[in-house]
Amino acid sequence: MSTNSSHAAMSSKPPSWFHKNRIKLAPWLFLAPGLIFFSIYVIAPIFQSIWISFFEWDGLGDKEWVGLGNYVELLDDDRFYTSLINNVWWLVLYMLAVPAGLAIALFLNQTVTGIRLYKSLFFFPFVISQVVVGLIFTWFYNPSFGIVGIVWEFFGAKPPSILGDEDLVTFGIIFAGLWPQIAYCMILYLTGLNNVSPDQVEAARLDNARGWKMLWYVILPQLKPATFIAVVVTIIGALRSFDLIAIMTQGGPYGSSNVLAYFMYESALSEYGFRMGYGSAIATVLFLIMMVYISFFLWRMYQDEKN
Repeated sequence: MSTNSSHAAMSSKPPSWFHKNRIKLAPWLFLAPGLIFFSIYVIAPIFQSIWISFFEWDGLGDKEWVGLGNYVELLDDDRFYTSLINNVWWLVLYMLAVPAGLAIALFLNQTVTGIRLYKSLFFFPFVISQVVVGLIFTWFYNPSFGIVGIVWEFFGAKPPSILGDEDLVTFGIIFAGLWPQIAYCMILYLTGLNNVSPDQVEAARLDNARGWKMLWYVILPQLKPATFIAVVVTIIGALRSFDLIAIMTQGGPYGSSNVLAYFMYESALSEYGFRMGYGSAIATVLFLIMMVYISFFLWRMYQDEKN
C-alpha cells in the first residue's frame, strides 16, 4: 500500500523546467558548439581588433594608448584615400558579376547537346585558387608575351603595360577577379533555377508571357533568395579583396592598386609596417563599411519577407 502511494506521489510531481522546455532547448543545444567557436574565433577577435586600434603597438612590446590618434592619422593619409577609392571601384564593377552570373545560368539551364561540357567550363574558374587566377592574368597582361600584347601587336599598336600603369592597374585586377566571381554567382542562380515553380511558369505561358516578361515577372521574383546571397557575397568579396592584389601587384605601382585589406596588411604585418594599432584602425573602418552594406540588405530582405 505504501509502495502504491509513493508511486502516486512521484507521478503527481510537476515536471521540471528542463522537461517542459526540452523542445525549445534542443535547437540551442545543437547550435551551442558552433556558437561557442564562432564567438571565440570571430566575435572576440573583432572586439580585440577595435580595442587595439586605440593603441600604438608593434605586436611585441608594450602598448601605448593613443585614443583616436590612429583614426586621425588615417584621415590625413593619402594612401588611405587611394585604397578607399579603389575599394569603391571594386564594389561598383564587381557587381557586374551578379547579372553576368544570372545570364550564364539562364543559358546553362537549357537542355541542349553538350550542356554538361559548357557547365564544366563555366564552373572551372570557381574551383581554382585565387593565386592561380592572379598568375594567369599576370601572364595574360604581360606586354611582351601575353595575349594582350599579341593582340595589340597584331593591329600594329604598342601593347599597354596594364599592371604597370597607375590608371589601368586597378581595373585590370578587377577584371581578373570577375572571372571566378561570375562563376560563383552562376552556381547560386543555377541552384535557384532548380527551385523555380514549374506551375507558375506554365501559368505564365498560358497568359502569353514570353521572354523579358517571363523573366521579370515570374523567374526573378522566385530568385530573390539567390540574388540576395549573390549580392551580399559579391559585396563582401569586393571589400575584402586581397589575394589578387598581393599576387599581381603587391599594391603597386606606387601604391596605386592598394585596397583597404592590403593596406591593412602592409601597415600591420609587412616589413614596411609592424604598426598593429594603425592596421587595426584600417580593419575597423573596413568592418564598419561592410556592416553598413550587409545591414542594409538584411533590412531590405526582412521588409520583403514581412510584406
